[in-house]
Amino acid sequence: MSKTNQKGIGAGVLSGMLWGLDTVLTGIVLSATPFISTEKAILIAPIISAFLHDASSSIWMAIISVFRGEFFKTLSLLKTRSGKFVALAALFGGPIGMASYLLAINYIGPGYTASISAMYPAVGAFFAYVFLKEKLSVRGWIGLFLSITAVIILGYTPGEVINSKFYIGFIFAILCVIGWSLESVICAYGMRDDEVSPIAALQIRQLTSGIFYGFIIVPVIGGLELSKIVITSSVMPLIIGAALIGTLSYVFYYTAIDSIGPVKATGLNVTYSIWAIVFDIFIQGSNITFKLIICAILIVIGSIMVSKN
Repeated sequence: MSKTNQKGIGAGVLSGMLWGLDTVLTGIVLSATPFISTEKAILIAPIISAFLHDASSSIWMAIISVFRGEFFKTLSLLKTRSGKFVALAALFGGPIGMASYLLAINYIGPGYTASISAMYPAVGAFFAYVFLKEKLSVRGWIGLFLSITAVIILGYTPGEVINSKFYIGFIFAILCVIGWSLESVICAYGMRDDEVSPIAALQIRQLTSGIFYGFIIVPVIGGLELSKIVITSSVMPLIIGAALIGTLSYVFYYTAIDSIGPVKATGLNVTYSIWAIVFDIFIQGSNITFKLIICAILIVIGSIMVSKN
């Protein structure tokens, strides 16, 4: 295995691990007082949290770029064709993908949403095949199917009540899948030009996402007041900390996309679901189940099959 593949696979694994940790910390944030103070606050809390998370991540990326001496160079890339593709990928992955994910949770609950959204690596593989002509071995496809199946089993809980707006939630979940899968493919296309590094691509991604949230989504849902309350509350340092972990996850994810392609990168990144449960056990004291053990084994085996030609 080449050093590039080793680097890409290692980055993909770390991206999933750190995103799992970020997910647990974000869940703790959403249970904090500012987000549960009123009925409206509870309703829009996920989107406000996503906005502050991406905005904080954008600041972290700016700091990293300044230390690397690439801040203004990266901003200038927004004028290039490659930079515009990365910005487009940001809209699919951030405001479209994540907002749809959170809205789906509101309508059909986390179990169904997680089950449906776990299909994004397979859809991403299809888009990569169609647009980038990237092929995956038979073993890779089997491994990808195995991982996704395990994630679906893990996320699905029998007995959940389907409310009257299930189909609306289902549509949002499908939009989430399309958004996340297109993000990796469009971003990979944008980074084909060597002048757009993974770090530069991520800075463009977070900046674009933060601005879109702040100037369009948050005002539309009437979340400006809640945003101000959260920013001045004691929970903001935790959001900033979670954003740093999320930023590092994105750095590794984009590095993996650049090194081993979007299909393998998403196949490794999707392990965030199992890492989130592992961190939840250690941080929140959640109970471990037999289903968790079996699915963990299947996800690890599937991920190895995906990452190894």
